[in-house]
Amino acid sequence: MNESDVRERLADVRDPDLGGDIVSLGLVNDVAVEDGTARVSLALGAPFSPTESAIADDVRDALADTGLDVELSASIPDDLSADEQVLPGVQNVIAVASGKGGVGKSTVAVNLAAGLSALGARVGLFDADVYGPNVPRMVSAEQRPETDGETIVPPERFGVKLMSMDFLTGEDDPVIWRGPMVHKIITQLVEDVEWGDLDYLVMDLPPGTGDTQLTILQTLPLTGAVIVTTPQDVALDDAVKGLRMFGKHDTNVLGIAENMAGFRCPDCGGFHEIFGSGGGKGLAQEHDLPFLGGIPLDPDVRTGGDDGEPVVLEDGETADAFKVLVENVANNAGVVRRRGVSEGR
Repeated sequence: MNESDVRERLADVRDPDLGGDIVSLGLVNDVAVEDGTARVSLALGAPFSPTESAIADDVRDALADTGLDVELSASIPDDLSADEQVLPGVQNVIAVASGKGGVGKSTVAVNLAAGLSALGARVGLFDADVYGPNVPRMVSAEQRPETDGETIVPPERFGVKLMSMDFLTGEDDPVIWRGPMVHKIITQLVEDVEWGDLDYLVMDLPPGTGDTQLTILQTLPLTGAVIVTTPQDVALDDAVKGLRMFGKHDTNVLGIAENMAGFRCPDCGGFHEIFGSGGGKGLAQEHDLPFLGGIPLDPDVRTGGDDGEPVVLEDGETADAFKVLVENVANNAGVVRRRGVSEGR
């Protein structure tokens, strides 16, 4: 078989999200056949997402009876040189945001990062909540960053590289900064931290639509954002403001996550919708956005946050809900990246 024969086989492999075959969509970067080996480069941009893993498996199946060894690689073509990129080693930057505080945004960010790492991805977690950083406590990060005076080497927990303002201030010191100082520190942390090669960098943003969000939107190449809300109307109203903020900056919203979506009583087994029901899903439908899933109100989430063990790494109903959210976020990041390749070819 030659290159043309291989491409003909690949034309039978479909992208379930974009609705076409991977050849006509422009998702085959290159094909080379040499010495009994077919080397295929695919434009897949969300490592370890279930959908992209399935596409890769379909490619192998399409070539299984050719007698060729199949070697696959994945990369998204980039028009910028490495020197021009803000984070040249990071494939996907995902912001986790909320319109208001107290909805469990940091909990979602921590479990998203840990869940992606558990899938096998290389992950970083940037706690960008300048005024109220708490991610280090939530993962019991006792190790501090190291520095040579020019760059900062972040510590790791659960396979996730961590950076937080909490590492740079005293334990009880308040952060009292104006907008320009926030912009400066966020920019420095992005540029000076040795993130290395990452599949995903999860950004835990502060609540609201202030200076930190604006700095990140103007500075970083975001793949997309996850909006966290709870079911009640007051949280939904503020979540809409977050949606509009990302919309004004042409940033993709990967979907809506609903936290505290009901409580299962451990004594009676009954399910109680304490904060109402269906708010997050309704918000997603209203704005034609994906619903990433609902996370129940579970004491294990609190104890995990206090003890430093993300719930997504455990077993049970709540862990399974987080795992669904993780897979949905990765899948939707892949849709954004593949659509960009297909539409820009």
